[in-house]
Amino acid sequence: MRHPIERRLLAGHLGLVYLFLYGPILVLIVLSFNKSGLPTAWTGFSLEWYGRMLRNQAILSSVGNTLIVASVSTLIATSIGTLLALGIDRLRPSALLEGIVFVPMIIPDIVLAIALLSFFTLLNVTLGLHSIILSHAVFNIAFVCAVVRTRLRHFDKSIIEASIDLGASEFRTFRRITLPVIFPGVLAGALLAFTLSVDEFIIAYFTSGAGSASTTFPMQIYAMIRFGVTPEINAVATFVLGFSFLLILLSQRLNRGVTP
Repeated sequence: MRHPIERRLLAGHLGLVYLFLYGPILVLIVLSFNKSGLPTAWTGFSLEWYGRMLRNQAILSSVGNTLIVASVSTLIATSIGTLLALGIDRLRPSALLEGIVFVPMIIPDIVLAIALLSFFTLLNVTLGLHSIILSHAVFNIAFVCAVVRTRLRHFDKSIIEASIDLGASEFRTFRRITLPVIFPGVLAGALLAFTLSVDEFIIAYFTSGAGSASTTFPMQIYAMIRFGVTPEINAVATFVLGFSFLLILLSQRLNRGVTP
């Protein structure tokens, strides 16, 4: 058993670490309610900056683009990632195969962004929302596959064999047995992919092309912050933080039953 003084020192050290990690985020959230137009001087509580954010047409347009990109890319990544996880699960375990599948998760975003831009240029593909959607789908497939595979590791394969032995086709077995069992993992992977797509900036920046028609929400924030940090930007960042936290929390709750 640790000495009381040692426990206090550890608790204090842990508190300082949390303060270092989350202190700036808390300051940002507080300043988003600042009445003053100054980014740091507190003059009173106000929701004015959230109102301005909701009336800013550039922000609303970028939010619409982001929702389109995130929704379509999540649908593509979830479909392909789930099928990929099912295919890998049927094969003999291979470290090389898993390494190839999960490469997009470990390589830097800037490298993947340059590779995708080079690929689109090689094929003479015009950049726009469609190129961002495809790029985000490539990026998210590995994450969906990883989450679904976690669910499959605790899947009793004997019920599939029993279903086929009783005369059910493979498609009916998948629709009535396999998919319902792994669905929490599939949904958790989809929510994770959606969250990553909403927050992703580097890949979208490289593959968006010119013009505001393909400007996503993170790109709009980057364009705004180049002129300095304002309470309106703090409000935008607080909104994104809350939305991302809500999706991650929902994903974790849905995926709680993955491990016994």
